[in-house]
Amino acid sequence: MAAERASARARDSLSAGGALLSLVLALGCAPDGGTESAAAGAGAEEGASPTPEPQHTLTADQTHNRWSRTIPPILTVASGAVIEAYLEEASDGQLTPESTFEDLARLSFDPIHPLTGPVYVEGAEPGDLLAVTLHEIELGDWGWVANVPGFGFLADLFPDPYLKTFEFEPGDTSVEFAPGIRIPLRPFPGVMGVAPDTDSMLVTIPPRQNGGNMDDRDLVEGTTVYFPVLVEGALFSMGDPHIAQGDGEVGGTAIEGPLRVVYELEVVKGIGPIPSPHYETDEFYAVTGFAPTIDEAARNAVEAMIDYLVRSRDLSRQEAYQLASMAGDLKISEVVDVPNMLVAMRISKNVIGN
Repeated sequence: MAAERASARARDSLSAGGALLSLVLALGCAPDGGTESAAAGAGAEEGASPTPEPQHTLTADQTHNRWSRTIPPILTVASGAVIEAYLEEASDGQLTPESTFEDLARLSFDPIHPLTGPVYVEGAEPGDLLAVTLHEIELGDWGWVANVPGFGFLADLFPDPYLKTFEFEPGDTSVEFAPGIRIPLRPFPGVMGVAPDTDSMLVTIPPRQNGGNMDDRDLVEGTTVYFPVLVEGALFSMGDPHIAQGDGEVGGTAIEGPLRVVYELEVVKGIGPIPSPHYETDEFYAVTGFAPTIDEAARNAVEAMIDYLVRSRDLSRQEAYQLASMAGDLKISEVVDVPNMLVAMRISKNVIGN
């Protein structure tokens, strides 16, 4: 299904500006090799494989769990490369399908968020964007959700540990939580990002300009995410695979579990930096804002949407502000990744077109 959506989007880009080209054509720039890529995608619509064939495979042990420009890449690719990545669950093996409440007492945050990568993308330079298209996301065979004492939006009200594990079969679309209660499965990588421009080893818990722990449940199969390139080669990584999560992730965890992801990396030039990641689907375009409070994060998201509408739709700032008020939707993505919270603002493509 993801490839059908991606192919349709590529086909639309030739006539009206689809997922990637809707951004770059509207803003008067071009992806590195983007026209060729779009044409190839349109050809795939004519009857090729449902997902682009991966050119590279990254295994779940090729990981790091900090953000820094000093972490060496494990792979170098050209713009347009398609990569298959296996993602380890967030505890990095500290929890297993047999784990109990007692295991949470021994849980260390030091190895949390093993990230598969970094990947160096040739031609990516500071000031560019890196477009990451999630072509396919495949479940692993198990997952867990937990209340880790001291962590979560209501940590003061829920001091006791809790752990529940789940088993999955291929093709599962929901899982039983309790008798009569089923959770729909909506897998996505909770952490995606590029290297920040620092030698420091930054922890992975909060979202930042480089992306990071965004925990946005809309970053699912078929979505394209745009990251600001902050260092040469971008140095892209992903991890923290989520199998199901509500907006906010209020308890501190989603259903955490291993995933297989097929994604494509493409360099977009000529736009200039963005303050935080953008993303889009066939249905909407979205921007993000992060800050220590919801109010500040929401303000940053609204300002990012105004900037996008001004640049891409030739509106005045006042017109863009009013359009955001009439047709933009704010949503809380996460409230637990201290010190930053993430808010997204989206606008329907039925309103702004492709």
